[in-house]
Amino acid sequence: QVRLVESGGALVQAGDSLRLSCVVSGCSTIYAMAWFRQAPGKEREFVSAISWSNTYTSYANSVKGRFTISRDKDKNTLYLQMNTLKPEDTAVYYCAQIGKRFGPYSDSAADYDYWGQGTQVTVSS
Repeated sequence: QVRLVESGGALVQAGDSLRLSCVVSGCSTIYAMAWFRQAPGKEREFVSAISWSNTYTSYANSVKGRFTISRDKDKNTLYLQMNTLKPEDTAVYYCAQIGKRFGPYSDSAADYDYWGQGTQVTVSS
């Protein structure tokens, strides 16, 4: 059974940095993964994705240049390094995994089959 567990969320000030982690168990690492976020009263939105090979990455325009996605395959852990945080980054952050082996990543939540429980990031101004 595939399980994703996020951690690293916190209350920080604008301009601070934070690193989120997502530990994956129950499967190998040959799957594309992504981070999404959902703010109160808003739709879940795409943040960043990484290919199954770790070769390719994608970012939402709102986080490009500030966030970095990475994965340690030995630890089966996905990361999201977030720098220069802004109050508008406040949200619950979710990691997600594509269900198809060697499948491409996507910026659509509907394409992901497995989700973590989320971790809260709050950025104060």
